[in-house]
Amino acid sequence: MFENNHQFFIAIAGNIGAGKSSLTGLLAEHFGWEPFYEANAENPYLADFYEDMQRWSFHSQVFFLGKRLEHHRQLLDHPGSVVQDRSVYEDAEIFARNLYQQGHMSERDYDAYRNLYRAVSAFLPPPDLIIYLQASVECLMQHIQHRGRSYERNIAPEYLQSLNRLYEDWIDAWTACPVMRVAMDDRDFLQNPADFDFITQEIEQILVPKMR
Repeated sequence: MFENNHQFFIAIAGNIGAGKSSLTGLLAEHFGWEPFYEANAENPYLADFYEDMQRWSFHSQVFFLGKRLEHHRQLLDHPGSVVQDRSVYEDAEIFARNLYQQGHMSERDYDAYRNLYRAVSAFLPPPDLIIYLQASVECLMQHIQHRGRSYERNIAPEYLQSLNRLYEDWIDAWTACPVMRVAMDDRDFLQNPADFDFITQEIEQILVPKMR
């Protein structure tokens, strides 16, 4: 569908368990894009973070920020189109902000994190498209239980709800590139080929005019 001389940067955004990694892989295979996955497995603080957010929130968020910035540089240097599992913006605008608002990150640590994020993000080109996987807490909990990651077992529904509110605020205010919303409560792109076809067609309608 897309010619090789047109390079696109697509970011998949959404809460924990929304389906970002799955959609990243499917789109990469379908369009021939290079996937960049979230660095969960590499984060040496993540399991500790879920056990004690107050102590490990700053460490975990700085790790994610560094990895996301590393990926951002790599995908900008990549010769072809790329699709990213969660953007650098979500680390700051959703997860770090929520930790601060919930009292799990001190004001001093949050200020240090925000200053670092603002200094670097000012130089980052935005994606060509953000695909926002919008899901209710019930849907997220079902996905989380199904994939069975041990460190996610104790995630509270209230935590997911607070993240959902911040996601909605961020997406509503985002203007740097188009946003495509996918209602995950109503679609199952893993089991229903028609749902995946709908997503790919929507993507094409947004990106094809950029090629002209």
